[in-house]
Amino acid sequence: MSVSIKLSRFGAKNNAFYRIVAVPTRSKRDGKSLEIIGSYDPHQKKTVIDKKKFDKWVANGAIVTGGVKKILK
Repeated sequence: MSVSIKLSRFGAKNNAFYRIVAVPTRSKRDGKSLEIIGSYDPHQKKTVIDKKKFDKWVANGAIVTGGVKKILK
């Protein structure tokens, strides 16, 4: 099973925030996640991430998507 680290959308219309999650690669954007790694609020430009969980998934071969790479810069 291939795993990706993606953004999953939550919140209300015009007031979205995103969770950074580890999910199976073929799952939908807001599908069931394996683990919540962090969150991102685009309105406040605030990113919270658990570095240990992120590093664990990347070490196990998880693919980091473009959106997550962009906000982690």
